[in-house]
This record gives sequence, structure tokens and C-alpha cells, in this order.
Amino acid sequence: MAIRSIPIRRAGNRDNLFMGGDRELVMFAGLVAFALIFSAQELRATIFGLALWIAALFACRLMAKSDPKMRFVYLRHRKYKGNKGNKLKGYYPPRSTPFRLNPNSQGKQYL
Repeated sequence: MAIRSIPIRRAGNRDNLFMGGDRELVMFAGLVAFALIFSAQELRATIFGLALWIAALFACRLMAKSDPKMRFVYLRHRKYKGNKGNKLKGYYPPRSTPFRLNPNSQGKQYL
């Protein structure tokens, strides 16, 4: 008996992007630019808001092209780096399992 294969369609397995970038980041950048333009109502604010929007959209597209889930990677990185007072460390060496018993010599090389 042959193993049955089921194709996974691309349409059901895509990342949630908007205008080529991460959906939430692109919409938040648009909201900030929109608020800046319409709250100041000056030509300089309009030019700066449009430049901010174009730069943020370019950065979001570049980030999504590299890795569509880069925002979550960055947030996890900030969680590890920012908590110096907590029990979280800045570096976690790779391990095969959390139940591995490391020898004393291995623990000394990471200090």
C-alpha cells in the first residue's frame, strides 16, 4: 500500500502581509504618518509624514523579504536582552534537550 500524499496549498499557508510588509507594522506606520499630517496641518508636516511613511514601508518590506516573522524574532530578542534584573540571561547556548546533563568542563567555557 502506497503512502497517500496530500498537497499543502500555498494560499492556505501564507504569512499575513499587507503591502509587502508585516501587517501590523505597516498599518501602525501609516497611522502615525496620518496622525502627524492631519494633526499639524502644515506643508512641512505633510512632507515629513509622507517621507516617514515611505521609509517605514521600505523598511517593513525589506524586513518581510528577509523573514516574514522577523517582528516576533526581534521581540523575543528584546525580551532576552532587556531583562538584566530578571532570571533571563543574555545568551542561551544551544542544547539538544533541557534534560541533558552537561559536564563541568562545558559549563566553564561560557562564563
